[in-house]
Amino acid sequence: MDSILHLRPELCFPEPPHPSLRVSIIVPAKDEAHLITSTLDALRNQIDAAGNGISHDIYEVLVLANNCSDATYEICKTYQQKFQGFRLYVQCINIEDSIAHIGTVRRLLMDAAHARLTEVVGKRGIIVSTDADSEVDAEWLSQIIEEMDLNVDVVGGRIIPRNTPVLAKIHHLRDVTYRFLKTRLEAELDPCPQNPWPRHFQCYGPSLAVTCEIYDKAGRIPAIPFLEDEEFRKALKRVDARMRHSPKVRVHTSSRLQGRVDFGFSIQLQEWGNMSLNHEEQMVESLDSASTKFNLKNELRHLWIAVKTGRHALLDTNLIAFKLRFDGEQLLSMINENTYFESLWEIVEQHLHQNHADLTLLVPISAAIAEFRTYFASKPTAVTNRMNAENIAIAV
Repeated sequence: MDSILHLRPELCFPEPPHPSLRVSIIVPAKDEAHLITSTLDALRNQIDAAGNGISHDIYEVLVLANNCSDATYEICKTYQQKFQGFRLYVQCINIEDSIAHIGTVRRLLMDAAHARLTEVVGKRGIIVSTDADSEVDAEWLSQIIEEMDLNVDVVGGRIIPRNTPVLAKIHHLRDVTYRFLKTRLEAELDPCPQNPWPRHFQCYGPSLAVTCEIYDKAGRIPAIPFLEDEEFRKALKRVDARMRHSPKVRVHTSSRLQGRVDFGFSIQLQEWGNMSLNHEEQMVESLDSASTKFNLKNELRHLWIAVKTGRHALLDTNLIAFKLRFDGEQLLSMINENTYFESLWEIVEQHLHQNHADLTLLVPISAAIAEFRTYFASKPTAVTNRMNAENIAIAV
């Protein structure tokens, strides 16, 4: 992280923020000349639920074209001149090879957005990340603001790939279906008031919104070569950030097989393609394993609350410790040492996976999907039909 501090992100965008600024949208861009105009069009033409255009005074777009070998920067500058009412700010930078990666660029941009928002709106200013190969929905911004107004810290958007390669498509659809079903089970067994069902399972760079306050609290996005958004998501969880996985916040992104990072969605698509060629199937947690984990997490959550609020919970501590295969005193010590519940659960979950593999039964994903569907089919018909319809609308 220290190696990028000399780049001074606040100097990348010297234009003063508008006094009404509430949202700063960041877009890292490297060699995206063929897609960047569509990305900017989608960001410029944001509307609210009534179809009215959103004022460009309340949001801005920061594009950092880095290490480009094409006309990405020039296209952005031309766009800026053409739509001068649109608060688009563009800079070009060449970063030294050792740190020239998405983590550095996204960190520079999010730090710049944080500085600009803090100047005019403070800790509830909203930093939003997307990508230069993505197109946000017309109501993307209004839905983010609506969710943030419900006093959450983080809004993860539903990321929908365009033109998924044929060989990867069946595996991608199974993966999405399984993750939705597992998320629905989690919402049932370990419900979260700020993140009710229906919800999705994504919180990544193409659509990730955070308040300035939680950005600081989580230690800011790490400047690492890849999976910086996943590591940041984990950091947000560790400080019990109030997350909302809103199905109303959507973005469509590229399904290219040659990505801009050493590991990302493009690599996953390649792996799924190879699985098709080799007639393989993804292995995932079974219904029973997922149910056990979510039930244990919910029991531990209630114990953690009881201990933190000073209630006597020795019997519950010993009982839950037995289920989690800890000593009672050890578990109580862990609860007292961890300020945040999710940081405690991360330790417990890692312990279970490493030392008690019998609690995690892996099955072929098609079998797991069948298990989940049978389970939810036993639920009241009206509720099941509504949830299935919502799932389909979200997944397509």
